[in-house]
Amino acid sequence: MVRSLTEWTSQLPRRLEGDMENLFERFFSPMERPLMSYEGFVPRTNVVETDGEFEVTVELPGMKPDEFDLELKDKSLWISGEKKEEKEEKGKTYHRVERHHGEFRRVIPLSTAVDESQITARYEEGVLTVRVPKAAEVKPKHIEIKT
Repeated sequence: MVRSLTEWTSQLPRRLEGDMENLFERFFSPMERPLMSYEGFVPRTNVVETDGEFEVTVELPGMKPDEFDLELKDKSLWISGEKKEEKEEKGKTYHRVERHHGEFRRVIPLSTAVDESQITARYEEGVLTVRVPKAAEVKPKHIEIKT
């Protein structure tokens, strides 16, 4: 039993070395083989928090407002939809296709209570901007110091 354990542990450094080489090769490889490749559509999202609100911006290029949904549920902002696949045209030879399509869902947890009645959403030039005001009871209150 001890002998088989010794053989296994003696091979461990070589296995780890090979795994590390493989990881570095994948990480520093050209963009044709990215480290994390996902073939579906994942819209890029920014979430900014200020004293009074959350501002969420989501890139949805080429989509129409009726192709995605926006919901507030379970103390989170849910953005979901589907980007349709572009049709290939006859007589064209595609050398590279990097545009992604498919269903997507982004769930942004909101860390504090929000004023649901004041949420606004605007979609311009392929960017969805959602403003989610915080509830009045969670907004910081400035206290004046008297001298």
